[in-house]
Amino acid sequence: MSDTGDARVYLHPIGFASGPQAEDGAAIRLAGSMVYASRFALVVREGGAPVQRVLFGAREFESALDGLDTALAQEARRQWANLQKVHAPWQAGERTIRFDQPQVMGVLNVTPDSFFDGGEFLERPDAGQAHAAAMLEAGAAVIDIGGESTRPGAAATWEGDEKDRVLPAIEYCAAMGAAISVDTRRAGVLEAALKAGAHIANDVSALRYDPRSAELAANSGCPVILMHAPGSGDDLHEGGEYRDVVSEVFDFLKAARDRAVVGGVAEDRIMLDPGIGFGKSLADNLALLNALPLFHALGSPLLLGVSRKRMIGALSHEEEAHDRLGGSLALAMRGMDAGVHMLRVHDVKETVQARNVWRGLRDAALTDFAQLPMD
Repeated sequence: MSDTGDARVYLHPIGFASGPQAEDGAAIRLAGSMVYASRFALVVREGGAPVQRVLFGAREFESALDGLDTALAQEARRQWANLQKVHAPWQAGERTIRFDQPQVMGVLNVTPDSFFDGGEFLERPDAGQAHAAAMLEAGAAVIDIGGESTRPGAAATWEGDEKDRVLPAIEYCAAMGAAISVDTRRAGVLEAALKAGAHIANDVSALRYDPRSAELAANSGCPVILMHAPGSGDDLHEGGEYRDVVSEVFDFLKAARDRAVVGGVAEDRIMLDPGIGFGKSLADNLALLNALPLFHALGSPLLLGVSRKRMIGALSHEEEAHDRLGGSLALAMRGMDAGVHMLRVHDVKETVQARNVWRGLRDAALTDFAQLPMD
């Protein structure tokens, strides 16, 4: 293909194996996870539309580049390396967070209108503390503390109120020795949270909402989670119209990661989140979930937040949030099968149990072929 100016390339893992031995070594380990891919699609898009699609196996990558111009071939090689990149663990206080299996992030919302707890964890700090302790005991690697509702139509929260909500929760979680992320898009809240004992910045605006956030994250050296949302102002859901949601979210996260790196955030301290449910239709969410393995081509660990979300009700009799555990676990398993590194969930005990069973199956699969002679 000749130089096409706005053409972009994307490497989609589309075929998977229980382990490399199942394909006689012709499979790659996705992003240091327990998932192996053996078949891929190289897709070139121009002007937002697909213009080329090449299918290839794990040993056929270089031949798949035939006909690409130099820039596209170079980007494809970068993505191919990213698909096989092993991510270094994060240190969060005394806790080490490894990315060689799916980790579980437990949600602790301290908002007056939380759909999960009805505001109990804000009104009764003892209940919030007990819930955090239970999540840690159940196996949560991180406690994610948020003091602002980001559901569609929610009003923006004043920074002072947000601090008053999250700081006490951070303090009692820090006293337990928890690894703590703070779910905020305000630099003032992040700064106070880090001083109170938080370790990770989880920014649903991908550091766009508050101009000071990127500099603060860079100077503090804290890990940062960058999420896709179409809106950059108070309404994160505004502007959710896409020609191709998968490639557009991919491009957004790539640009957000690159901006953060230019701003001084270490690349190995960045995690990316496709932002399921944020300014996206049901069809958009399903497309992203089905394309999750592609996002490993960005070269950063991935977070998936689908717990109890509205799309589950939309797919199953319009159940309310308190009746969406089964759907949450199904989507968490989808994330595990895609090699996602972190699952943000409300139901830690159940998700950790599902993860442990999933891991047992994966571990067993790696030895299934050990006694079989190869042709």
